[in-house]
Amino acid sequence: MTTDTPARLLTLLSLLQTPREWPGGELAERLGVSRRTVRRDIDRLRELGYPVQATMGADGGYRLVAGKAMPPLVLDDEEAVAIAVGLRAGAGHAVEGVEEASVRALAKLEQVLPARLRHRVSTLQAATMPLTSGDGASIAPETLTVMASCVAGRERLRFGYRAGDGTESRRLTEPYRLVSTGRRWYLVAYDLDRADWRTFRVDRVSEPFATGARFAPRELPTGSAAEYLRQSMWRRQETYDFSVTFAAPVEFVAARLPGWLGAPERIDEGRCRLRGSVGDSVEWMAVRLAVVDCEFEVEEPEELVRCVRELGGRLSRAGGGEGGG
Repeated sequence: MTTDTPARLLTLLSLLQTPREWPGGELAERLGVSRRTVRRDIDRLRELGYPVQATMGADGGYRLVAGKAMPPLVLDDEEAVAIAVGLRAGAGHAVEGVEEASVRALAKLEQVLPARLRHRVSTLQAATMPLTSGDGASIAPETLTVMASCVAGRERLRFGYRAGDGTESRRLTEPYRLVSTGRRWYLVAYDLDRADWRTFRVDRVSEPFATGARFAPRELPTGSAAEYLRQSMWRRQETYDFSVTFAAPVEFVAARLPGWLGAPERIDEGRCRLRGSVGDSVEWMAVRLAVVDCEFEVEEPEELVRCVRELGGRLSRAGGGEGGG
């Protein structure tokens, strides 16, 4: 018999969170108490915000239904491990609109996991689905959860950072949001040492440390963290001018290239030229030109000329053509 009321309520809640209806007699037997005590305990759970529905009948039954807000869950060891592993996977494989929520939920769950379960989660995660970004740069789940906790708690965050040129530094920040691009994670934060907003690639962060110092959130220069990151990436991106001549009519080429590259200009009935500026890699541009499905000649820049030539050679060798060995 469970005489401790808080322990009994937790046991009762755990039973009710199983998706089924529980007869009052069965709950009384499981808990080792009277049906009257079960009814009182059900009333206590309702007072705490748990929407427990009672059904009429000879024996009567109880089940947990959807409410206006989700009250705390009671999980057994296996359920907690399963959810933690799933959240880690969700954080590593960004699904639009839920990736940051996955990290916040993971931070909350791992904060209360017993050490034995944390070890099981880490072991299972390492053996099945390592958390990596799209380009293979490894990110420790703990790094994301520390950051998410600081964002949610408005707590200053200190960490080591390696810039793109390899320069190492220590940063003290007021973290604002975590943003996933699908390939990488970024932290948008106010850098206290530089007195300005910055974006940080999370795979370049080391030893993140929650300082415990609280802060009042500053106003971001743009409407959202995602928009700020987008503008920041565009400002840092190198652009190049290009000019390409196609042995095909304007309509043919325009229908096979994205409009933001620009509009082809007619040279004559069977040829056109495309000029513009682009911030994507020359490798991407070479592949995009190759799928237009007509003869073309790159006039500039020289980097794109070389890339198209190398791509053509690789494709020829892959097809067993000249130079294929």
